[in-house]
Amino acid sequence: MTAIEIFALIVLILLFALTYWAGYRGGLIDGRIEGIDEGKAIQQSDDSETIRNLHLSLDQAQGRWMQLYSHYERALAASKLGEQERQTLLAIAEQLRIAAETFAAFRTGKKLERDTLSLRDQALAMATLLVPAAQEDAA
Repeated sequence: MTAIEIFALIVLILLFALTYWAGYRGGLIDGRIEGIDEGKAIQQSDDSETIRNLHLSLDQAQGRWMQLYSHYERALAASKLGEQERQTLLAIAEQLRIAAETFAAFRTGKKLERDTLSLRDQALAMATLLVPAAQEDAA
């Protein structure tokens, strides 16, 4: 081989090695970029899952809050019952007692008498529940 051929072979080997090294480095860089993009996509999907779970938890909490708020409103309305309602319940109970005595005079009125006495007991129980509320308002 002549000196020019040896020099050309060395240049070709160096060009081949330089090309191989550039391709290898380019592949590493592309792989690294692809890995970073994939990692970001995984993290984003994890974050979106977390956000979806938090939205579900928020919806459940809002539903529970609405339920508790409706209980609060009913309790507030019930707590506003006072002496006037208690007197009304006592009057209803007295009228039911009279009706029960009237039905007791009839032979066929036993069921009506029982129903009337049951309603009277319920009205008296409600009136009894209103007594502490009226006493607390006075204090």
